[in-house]
Amino acid sequence: MRHASARAFALAIGLFIIAFATIHFAPQASGQSGPGWVTLLDGKNMGDWDRTGETNWRLEGGAVVADKRTSKGTAHLVSKKKYKNFQIYAEFWASDDANSGIFLRCSDPTKPGAKTCYEVNIFDQRKDPSYGTGAIVDFAEVNPMPKAGGKWNTYEITAKGRDITVVLNGQKTVTLRNNLWTEGPFTLQHGSGVIKFRKVAIKEL
Repeated sequence: MRHASARAFALAIGLFIIAFATIHFAPQASGQSGPGWVTLLDGKNMGDWDRTGETNWRLEGGAVVADKRTSKGTAHLVSKKKYKNFQIYAEFWASDDANSGIFLRCSDPTKPGAKTCYEVNIFDQRKDPSYGTGAIVDFAEVNPMPKAGGKWNTYEITAKGRDITVVLNGQKTVTLRNNLWTEGPFTLQHGSGVIKFRKVAIKEL
């Protein structure tokens, strides 16, 4: 009986440790459907976006998908509204060779890019991985670079004043303190490979 009690106690402690780890280290996506959150895209509705560039954005398999760019430059879904302080929650799937990203506070929404917006990258095969997936291109390097290819991921991006924080799958990848761009639309990019967005929501702060 004593051995059985010891085994039961050890099992209880083990379950407590697992539960603690699950709560504290699981990706934090709480609140993205709560008060203040506005869903701009989901697997049933593409939402209302402006567009730049040309690609085959479409609803497929519960997500908004693009995999065949036909314009010379990259293609973007551009939010109708400008945002200053906000949180973005995005669920995305990228192929290993995908070049995509979420562009923030774009000063020229007709020409989104790393020179007119903060670019939160999705690009596992970027030649310079310091500005690959999880980085803010030209502003905040990531080391080591996480991989997003071949699986569903979550981005949680917070922009408040001069501070921008990027969290990929529950892990902070970069922080930036900069005031080059203070307000503007955000975009979802398709450059190459396959990109899918299952949900995109935003909350103004």
